[in-house]
Amino acid sequence: MHNQLFYGDNLDYLRQNIENNFVDLCYIDPPFNSSRNYNQIYNQIDNKNKFQSPAFIDIWTWDNKAQEGFTQIIGNYQGRFTPQSIALIAGLSNVLDKGSLLAYLVNITLRVAEIHRVLKPSGSFYLHCDPTASHYLKLVLDAIFCPQGGYFQNEIIWCYSVGGKTKERFASKHDVIFYYTKTNQYTFNIEAASISRKPKSHMKLRVDTDGREYQEKIERKTGKIYKYYLDEGKIAEDYWTDIETLNRGDKQRLGYPTQKPEALLERIIKVSSNEGDLVLDAYCGCGTTLVVAQRLKRHWIGMDITYQSISLCLKRFEDSFDKNVVPQVNLNGIPINLKEAIALSKLQGKEFEKWAILTYSNNHAIIERKKDKNKSVDGIVYFLGESGEQEKIILQVKAGDLNSDDIKELDDKRKREQAAIAIFITLKTPNSEMFQQAIACGIYNHQASRCNYPRLKIVTIKEMLEEAKRLDTFFFL
Repeated sequence: MHNQLFYGDNLDYLRQNIENNFVDLCYIDPPFNSSRNYNQIYNQIDNKNKFQSPAFIDIWTWDNKAQEGFTQIIGNYQGRFTPQSIALIAGLSNVLDKGSLLAYLVNITLRVAEIHRVLKPSGSFYLHCDPTASHYLKLVLDAIFCPQGGYFQNEIIWCYSVGGKTKERFASKHDVIFYYTKTNQYTFNIEAASISRKPKSHMKLRVDTDGREYQEKIERKTGKIYKYYLDEGKIAEDYWTDIETLNRGDKQRLGYPTQKPEALLERIIKVSSNEGDLVLDAYCGCGTTLVVAQRLKRHWIGMDITYQSISLCLKRFEDSFDKNVVPQVNLNGIPINLKEAIALSKLQGKEFEKWAILTYSNNHAIIERKKDKNKSVDGIVYFLGESGEQEKIILQVKAGDLNSDDIKELDDKRKREQAAIAIFITLKTPNSEMFQQAIACGIYNHQASRCNYPRLKIVTIKEMLEEAKRLDTFFFL
């Protein structure tokens, strides 16, 4: 159960796939109830022009799913909820009414109850949020952890300076990280929690015989002298100002809208776990927690509800570690046969499109943000042409019935987009006329690789699953 990526609803996976008292450390950075849509930003080859596509939605509504979750909490589904958490959600329904905020809090309560269950008695939990709903989330965490022998340890204020300013109010420049432990016996590595000690202006700076700098403090009542060596550092306070958020030009940036710096996760993982421990991130996003855990020799489990995130995690592992790491990642929830692919297409059409494009392109494609359904394409892969110019491949996915106009329409899009190649990915089997139409679109000659490639290529989902058909690697940058 180590180094696992789960694609799908984290509540289902937490309930069905992770046993009690299994995880050493859990960090989550869930949606903040910001009432916003977030886009992933992609750079082209020249790093100038940028494209965006939806990454995740942080807009909540009271719908059937929210009502179902509310009913599970009030009815104490499988005995998972404390009396305090049940009373809290029931009470908030009277205060907040059944609207967006309560839907958000129900969603988080369901998942935190499961996270508490899967934590080891020595486990630690960090929830990353912002002031939008932090006061409500604190109540939820208290109601789940404290009645079951858990402890609230810290409200950590992560301060940063990067980002926009406003002249209408004080600029928002901090996030909140709640830190809880399941019991009073937990991992807290003091050395990892230490930061550099800065000289204090009211204390004299001295140097001992070994050349080490220190400051002295004399206790007035007893006259006792305390020495503070600067090179020994001190345990960080509950406000963190020494870790900056990622700016636009940071090398770590992947274009993911809520990406956190690796230094932040490195501190949390080093402080609250040891080598060989298991780290869980149930909202893994672009995979920062997982990459840092891997680098620090921890085992890990990541979960996300969008395939875009899963793909980004895999690509990040590929770029961050040697080629042997990605094949060792256990993937769950991703279609492995035609029956599962059909089920995904019926349940979540947009996710099916993303899965098909990113899988076929080995996670190199850009998911297009659709503005005009008739004119847009589903994905783009950029590559370098013969003279170093930028060329592109457009990809279209179709899960429904096919007709003879599909190939002509895609080739028209290819010409309009001035794309070198078009890929038509289909769930159903094309007829011979469609293949003939594709052949008639001509050949693209890639001289650098000495390969000829169809201007329009038809690929079936069955071929992708059973024959591992993928975009040729000579197109990858």
